Amino acid sequence: MSLYVVFAVMCCVVSFLTMRALLTARKHRLSHEATFEALQIVQHSRDEAATLLKGAETAAAEVRRKRKEQLGAEIASRKELLHKAADRHERRQQSLLRSEELIKARNEALTARDKVLCGLRERQAAAEVGRKELLVESQRTLADRAEESREQSRDRLIAEAVEQVRSEFKDSLRQLEQNAGDPEYTRLAKRTLDIAIQRYQGHYLTERLLSNLPVVPGSVGKALAGDLSGLAVIGEVANVKLTLSDDEQSIRLEGQDSFGREIARRAIARFLRNPPGGPRPEETIRRAVTAIAEELDRETVDLGKRAFKELEIPRAHPDIVRLVGRLNYRTSYTQNQWKHAIESAFLCGMMASELRLDVKIARRAALMHDIGKALTHEIDGSHAVIGADYARRLGESEIVANAIGAHHTDEPFNSPYAMIVAASDALSGGRPGARHEQADNYVQRIDDLERLAASLPGIDRVFAVQAGREVRVHVKQDLISDERASEMSSEIAEKISANMVFPGQIKVTVIREVMAMAVAS
Repeated sequence: MSLYVVFAVMCCVVSFLTMRALLTARKHRLSHEATFEALQIVQHSRDEAATLLKGAETAAAEVRRKRKEQLGAEIASRKELLHKAADRHERRQQSLLRSEELIKARNEALTARDKVLCGLRERQAAAEVGRKELLVESQRTLADRAEESREQSRDRLIAEAVEQVRSEFKDSLRQLEQNAGDPEYTRLAKRTLDIAIQRYQGHYLTERLLSNLPVVPGSVGKALAGDLSGLAVIGEVANVKLTLSDDEQSIRLEGQDSFGREIARRAIARFLRNPPGGPRPEETIRRAVTAIAEELDRETVDLGKRAFKELEIPRAHPDIVRLVGRLNYRTSYTQNQWKHAIESAFLCGMMASELRLDVKIARRAALMHDIGKALTHEIDGSHAVIGADYARRLGESEIVANAIGAHHTDEPFNSPYAMIVAASDALSGGRPGARHEQADNYVQRIDDLERLAASLPGIDRVFAVQAGREVRVHVKQDLISDERASEMSSEIAEKISANMVFPGQIKVTVIREVMAMAVAS
């Protein structure tokens, strides 16, 4: 094919040269020299064409030779590949034959094994039938010798086991009741509490949220729109009720949500410094209060994270972390509950260390024991039960949840952690200076305490002493026996627990005096 291409090219070249020569001859046809030159050019062109044609034939022959050699090498390579493929096929056929032989041998072995297994199953079934027959016979023989049926024996054994367990339980309970007043147990418990108190060092100031914010007379109307509509907007966003006093010297904050009261307090303080402007001050106030609420929410999350970090325990669910932070804006008898939770956690961890319990679990349970107080404005019920239910729903362990729910005996104590959490809560709330009441509330509580203690018949006099932490009841010795006096102390304590809310514990002492009189003459 290449030879033809070269030949065509040569023909084109010859034609071009010939035409050129003819043109030249036509131009110079009057000159003999020109004619002669044209003939020479034509002859030269023909010679060149012959030379090119010969070269093209030589090149084509060389191309044919190389192509032939290449095709021969390719054919040899493919023959070699075919030979190798044939060898592989042969080896595969041999491997398949060996596999078939092996499978056949395995099938024969499995068949023989199945026969053996069938024989074993038959013998096993026969042995099982014999075993059941022997069991029935032995049970019948045993029942005849024992003179009672199987069901009767089972019921008798169960009754004996129940009676034995009941007896052991009664012995254990009797021993616990006898040891409850043992001075050694009291000494060990006091020693554990003393060690925890001595090891913990923390200076916490008692805090209370302001219910009345003092303001400069006339400043509220200028700062929160002329018609005081700004107070209504703040109260709506913060979920509290704001009331300006008649003399305009204070603002009353009313609401169970301590978090909302803090939002309102911050908003009023900010607007008194920088009154909102613009044509629509209510919208400006609403946006500003919303921003304050978001800022305060971030602060609560930071406080929750800080509590877990200080106690060196793993962080809980984000909602629990937020509730722990919100305790900073809740007080109980002027004691800050966030600081109370941390203090209780440290004390609980120290008691757990003395009792060889897990310190981190103890700290975790004590830190969360009051998270229900951050929800009591939304959910009705005891804060201990609310907190325990919330902890269970958010994935906390049952030990931690039970400790939260049992620290005020709303749930039974299911672990030692629940007991030391209750002890640390009472220790933190009952330490000197931790909590105090206003004078009016204190007098009212003392009156209620004496009234409840004097409600039982046979009581002569009642005295509340030690700032209401102990009540001493004097009974009439001719109406009340010693046994009844002991029962009355428990009844009065239960009545006080059911009808009053108080920090720490109240000791009830019933006193029965025996007076003997004689006259000498």
